[in-house]
Amino acid sequence: MIPINTTREEKVQIINRIKIFFEEERSEAIGDLAAEHLLDFMLEELGPYIYNRAIYDARLLVDERFAQLEEDLYTLERPLRKR
Repeated sequence: MIPINTTREEKVQIINRIKIFFEEERSEAIGDLAAEHLLDFMLEELGPYIYNRAIYDARLLVDERFAQLEEDLYTLERPLRKR
């Protein structure tokens, strides 16, 4: 599995969101290190499931678009005269 890479800025934002979640939802204060470990764990464990679901959703969208494109191409065909 290709690892999910985040920029440092994204990682800092997510870590802050994790800390806020723990404070608001669980009334627990966690530090940056704990939040970063949780983020790394989640990316490693949940990342493949989320990635595969995104690929599945993209595949459905592409299939729908190709089906529509195929219909559009059929409408462009010119009728043939029969002799």
